[in-house]
Amino acid sequence: MNVQFLTLILLVWSALVRAQSANPEADFIRQHYQKTEYSIAMRDGTKLHTAVYVPKDASETAKYPIMMQRTCYSVAPYGPDQYPNRLGPSSTLMRDKYIFVYQDVRGRYMSEGTWTNMTPNLPDPAPVAASKKKAKTAPSTTAGSPDESSDTYDTIEWLLKNIKFHNGRVGQWGISYPGFYTVAGAVDAHPALKASSPQAPIADFFFDDFHHNGAFIQAYLFTYPVFGIQHPKPTTESWFMPAMINQSIKDGFQWQYDLGPLKNADKLYKDNFYWQETVNHPNYDEFWQKRNILPHLKNVKHAVMTVGGWFDAEDLYGPLNVYKTLEKNNPGTYNTLVMGPFGHGRWSAETGHTLHSNIYFGDSIATFYQRNIEANFFHHFLKGPGDGKTGLPEAYLFDTGLKTWKTFDKWPAAEAQTVSFKLKSTGQLSQQTGDVQGFSEFISDPMKPVPYTEDNTAGFTPFNYMSEDQRFAGRRPDVLVFQTEPLTEDLTFGGEIMAKLKVSTTGTDADWVVKLIDVYPPDEPNHPYMPNKNVTLGNYQQMVRSEAMRGRFRNSFETPEPFKPDESTDVTFRLQDVLHTFKKGHRVMVQVQSTWFPLIDRNPQTYVENIFKADAADFQKATHRVYNSSSIDVQVLK
Repeated sequence: MNVQFLTLILLVWSALVRAQSANPEADFIRQHYQKTEYSIAMRDGTKLHTAVYVPKDASETAKYPIMMQRTCYSVAPYGPDQYPNRLGPSSTLMRDKYIFVYQDVRGRYMSEGTWTNMTPNLPDPAPVAASKKKAKTAPSTTAGSPDESSDTYDTIEWLLKNIKFHNGRVGQWGISYPGFYTVAGAVDAHPALKASSPQAPIADFFFDDFHHNGAFIQAYLFTYPVFGIQHPKPTTESWFMPAMINQSIKDGFQWQYDLGPLKNADKLYKDNFYWQETVNHPNYDEFWQKRNILPHLKNVKHAVMTVGGWFDAEDLYGPLNVYKTLEKNNPGTYNTLVMGPFGHGRWSAETGHTLHSNIYFGDSIATFYQRNIEANFFHHFLKGPGDGKTGLPEAYLFDTGLKTWKTFDKWPAAEAQTVSFKLKSTGQLSQQTGDVQGFSEFISDPMKPVPYTEDNTAGFTPFNYMSEDQRFAGRRPDVLVFQTEPLTEDLTFGGEIMAKLKVSTTGTDADWVVKLIDVYPPDEPNHPYMPNKNVTLGNYQQMVRSEAMRGRFRNSFETPEPFKPDESTDVTFRLQDVLHTFKKGHRVMVQVQSTWFPLIDRNPQTYVENIFKADAADFQKATHRVYNSSSIDVQVLK
């Protein structure tokens, strides 16, 4: 497995690695913290394994806040005399001292119960809502079904009553899936919860992680054992490891291609409940909708700092939409956004030279974030006055072109202006409107799909492609390329991006992939830390943002529909936000294609009711057209 991937599998093993690998901070933890393990009963009687680390100098005159993380990835090391090599989100917070709490969620590792992916939140007036209200005085063990909100509430209630020397304030954080638990725990929150930091949080599996706008992320096939097998009983071992299938695969592209139609994955996962759920719910039906946490982000009263990475290949939709939804639904609540030049979770560990793929952004950027942003946030609300006067801006965002932090009092910025770039059949990307009847066309062959990366290793989940050089794709005949002339001055894209395509196809279904790219000048020098010595930054085509749209969902994610052959059709979809300055001398490029394999599964281009059950004969070539009236609308900062 390629060690460059900070993916979900690394999060699965992160706690284990903390316990086994050498770390100079391990002695600090043993010297300054006392560990105790508990089995905490929730309102329905299910007991959740919880590890609590209390500073040894805690006393009636030296009380500490509680910092909690709930996870499906194990709170190892297990045993009251077994200590990790790190506590909390960062070394800074660990040394600042908090009461750190880690909990295995239901159905995972040492906790009882049944595991559910993205546990649906049960809002008012469901029975559990009444149960939550009762829980403020005396948690009920019989009323209503639990969810992650109630489990968080019940855990906080128990901690306040049973852990000594706390100051009555609680914070929570988590990255990736633990980020989802952080968001869910912020809903109908316990009054003692004062600060939440969801980091790379999953928000909705139909748009995050396992799908992008309904297109299945086939690269995630390797993750299904982690999420689709129930543990037989509470255990300290990873019960799903015998089902892992990528450990001996050398060529990930070829393995995915040789698999054939997705229906062939049934032979791998016929007993995997999450795979069967995915196959049987190809559209955005009630199954997925009730797992969307965003509609529940109302009446959030405590402080929230959402964190993400601009090059997070797994969860970029989550942090941006959690922040925006909180902002819309909770006026007056302290709600901030931090976005750095990172891949998935990389802000949690210092790498020295901060790179993503071949792009160098500077040194010690993670440490800057941990010390100046994250530590400030938690200290203020858990140890300080908690009045919201943190000195931090509404949005602390990294410009990935200028390679510097910028601050905003609103995001998207109030001064952002929408600019429309037309996709011309001449290959030009221009603000000028020309012949709208003209078009560019290409033949899309699902049997010869465009790769999403030049890295063919079998990574657990994707990583580097988010800023990878796109010259390999742009030189293919089934990828349309549109670009500006070299810029005469810096141009900052800051805010939202909307792809407004006018297309047609000779088939009855199609996917559409749009990539926003920064083309470096021919004389761009290599930086000193190039990870791949065979890559030159001269003419480098750095992907800045990208997204896929499953065409059948162009009018409704709930009710798919085929294309009418050769009929011009609107396909409009949002790419995630961006803050990137295209420097003077660079070009802005847009690439459009229909296959992106094996990041997303291949569309048969023949409309079928369920692509997960398509036959090999359904996969057909088609000619696609993109008309000159198509545009990419971006917000620009002057």
